[in-house]
Amino acid sequence: MKPATLHRIAIWSVLLLFAAFFLVPLYVMVATSLKDMAQVRGGSLLDLPNGLDFSAWRKAWSEACTGTDCGGLKPFFFNSILMVVPAVLISTALGAVNGYVFAKWRFKGSELMFGLMLFGAFMPLQVVLLPMSQVLGWFNLADSIWGLVIVHVLVGLATTTLFFRNYYVALPDELIRAAMLDGAGFWRIFWRIVLPLSTPILVVTLIWQFTAIWNDFLFGVVFSAGDAKPVTVGLNNMANTSSSVKEYNVDMAAAMIAALPTLAIYVLAGKYFVRGLTAGAVKG
Repeated sequence: MKPATLHRIAIWSVLLLFAAFFLVPLYVMVATSLKDMAQVRGGSLLDLPNGLDFSAWRKAWSEACTGTDCGGLKPFFFNSILMVVPAVLISTALGAVNGYVFAKWRFKGSELMFGLMLFGAFMPLQVVLLPMSQVLGWFNLADSIWGLVIVHVLVGLATTTLFFRNYYVALPDELIRAAMLDGAGFWRIFWRIVLPLSTPILVVTLIWQFTAIWNDFLFGVVFSAGDAKPVTVGLNNMANTSSSVKEYNVDMAAAMIAALPTLAIYVLAGKYFVRGLTAGAVKG
């Protein structure tokens, strides 16, 4: 056998090993969610389910108890949708404009301002909990979905600005100068020239923000209460609700329901995410 063939076999073997390592927990979750409790108690984690039993999924969606409320994950799931959609769109739009300014319309002190803004991308999130709580309280937005939207927009603004700024730096300055000579202003250049060229980084930012906001637990548990809790908080409450019999199949089904949106995003748009990450990597 040729050395090149052996090398390829070795690479594929290692990749398949790592893929199996990361996929086994997902398999266990899906398989357990499709089993009844008799098979869960009497079998192995790796056993295939005896059949496609979706009763645990139905219970996790609309019947399981999260504390004293036994309405399942359904209300929490829709709370997350109401929170994620505006937060992702607003933070992405503001990041695009900020990145456009810092890359193509630099002003005195812009580099310092951009550097200071980057602190937000690397600052521990726990630092903002107390001041953010005070600000939300002043505006009567505490324990509300719109309060969570504002928190995620502000926290994500540094990252989205960084993404767009690094991407726009790689765009030729001649495009901007030519448009300015033709009489185009700030917003016309942005809408007509820059934004149509931004599809790769738009996809990256939308996926990044959607995943980060949907999976967030810290802000959800601190800044939400009552009917405004996101799905991660509902999942935590469901898993910690004590009952006479611990239904692991329901817990696994609930975890899968909470993870399905992000899994779907990466399955459907994963290749565009990778392309977008590398599109602006030449300059920065």
